[in-house]
Amino acid sequence: MEQLSGLLRQLGQQLEQGFPSEAGFRQITLAVPGRMTELLLEWLAAQALFPQFYWRHREGGHEAAVCGSARQFSQTARAQAFLNTHPGARLWGLNAFDGEALLLLPRLEILSRKGKGELTLNLFSERALDQDAKAARAWLEKLVVAKPIADLQVQVRRVQHQPEQAGWEIMLRAALKAIDRQQMDKVVLARSSRLTLEEPLFAPALMAASRRVNHQCYHFMMRMDAHSAFLGSSPERLYLRAGHHLFTEALAGTVANHHNERQAQELAQWLLLDTKNQQENLLVVDDICQRLQGGASAVDVMPPEVVRLRKVQHLRRRIEGQLNRCDDADCLQRLQPTAAVAGLPRQAARDFIRQHEPFPRRWYAGSAGYLSAAQSEFCVALRSCQIDDAQVQLYAGAGIVAGSDPVQEWQEIENKAAGLRTLLQPDDPR
Repeated sequence: MEQLSGLLRQLGQQLEQGFPSEAGFRQITLAVPGRMTELLLEWLAAQALFPQFYWRHREGGHEAAVCGSARQFSQTARAQAFLNTHPGARLWGLNAFDGEALLLLPRLEILSRKGKGELTLNLFSERALDQDAKAARAWLEKLVVAKPIADLQVQVRRVQHQPEQAGWEIMLRAALKAIDRQQMDKVVLARSSRLTLEEPLFAPALMAASRRVNHQCYHFMMRMDAHSAFLGSSPERLYLRAGHHLFTEALAGTVANHHNERQAQELAQWLLLDTKNQQENLLVVDDICQRLQGGASAVDVMPPEVVRLRKVQHLRRRIEGQLNRCDDADCLQRLQPTAAVAGLPRQAARDFIRQHEPFPRRWYAGSAGYLSAAQSEFCVALRSCQIDDAQVQLYAGAGIVAGSDPVQEWQEIENKAAGLRTLLQPDDPR
């Protein structure tokens, strides 16, 4: 990555060329040799410039490091309007469970896709593009070379759950009563676990540790400053849009994984045949198909499959369709939050969550990824945590339907939270 300094100097030279003293949007893109994109997280972690966003596809062939911002959007509709006017732009970031967004037009984006890399500098100004070019030159001079990320070394002083297990059972039984009264068919209830550490946690170190062991997951990290970050390793795609072609999925239904291959396969087979988990998954499938009505045609649902992760296994059905128009704000409005993270009917489940969960979800169960005119992709922001210095909030949820057992659902969220928690508490016997 030291050779990246040469490309950054090229950018600086191009910024010395004349730019108009009027509003505008410009991009400078340079090809990056594949070997120079092997340490994107390390490069990003070394920078003292913010905001930062890191994203890696669950299949491993697509990775991005985003640093700085030329513009930010808190509403997806405004982000979509910007892309309609500037189709060459690509925006990165988060969409909250409750609809808020943090989407960045990055100052600098380094993208690796299928072994090919490119570096893009964005200039944008509503007044004078030459002034933004001057600011970009000064900004580039502050960038530094990549350096190794130290191994994660953490001491946990205290763990507090919201709710604790007794409160969880009360909340879950209230949900079962609402389901029995036919106020809703399903609700996804979540728990927040606050870990107090001995020292502040360096977010990229947790991201690097999770990336090493949590395979078949999207990895994402948003750092607004050196002290706070939201990150996660999620198995679930919200959607991929390639032109008018839409790919989404229903990931609902969970069983534990096991280090013994035979026992893991037995658990997977049980999951495929279990009535409760099949019902939970098909509720999500039906909801997605209904939400796509009027926005997509030729919707196909693939047969069920089991996704095996480090701590749990999930039931998944892939869904494809043809969109009537390329509008990511519309896709997000239709698909987020899915029944896999909220419930059914959506509004009734969200109202129940708002009234009963003892913490705000914010970015948890929202989405993380990118949008552009040609292609967009977001994962669901699961298996995630909020870091604020030495405080870490871990999130996990479980889908509640008729017949759900409070003790089993508590164990499910324990298993889900373990994907990140065991990186911080490797000797935790739970």
